[in-house]
Amino acid sequence: MHISGIHHVAIIASDYQRSRRFYTELLGLTIVAETYREQRDSYKLDLRTPDGVQIELFSFPSPPPRVSRPEACGLRHLAFCVPDLAAAVQELRDQGIAVEDIRIDEFTGKRFTFFADPDALPLELYEQ
Repeated sequence: MHISGIHHVAIIASDYQRSRRFYTELLGLTIVAETYREQRDSYKLDLRTPDGVQIELFSFPSPPPRVSRPEACGLRHLAFCVPDLAAAVQELRDQGIAVEDIRIDEFTGKRFTFFADPDALPLELYEQ
């Protein structure tokens, strides 16, 4: 097998419009397509990062809550690369988003921090 990269990550939102705004307006992801699936009473929003990775944002009626703390088994978090971590942190804080203090990755020496999406999904900013 030859995996050439990550195509997409799927996220289920409890409040579709709130999460749509968060990922498009606050994080600046590009909308590729938006589809309402009547048979599921569900939206599917295809988003793209500047490097081409896609995020599928779904809405479903009454999805069960995700356990974020304490950390549970399974996918741990989603990390985004940023060229200037301090500027990205300030931009989030200016929008009222709580962001953890900047830390240093002990293995790479790179700076990173965490914040959360509207459903408490842990998101990481990792300085390139």
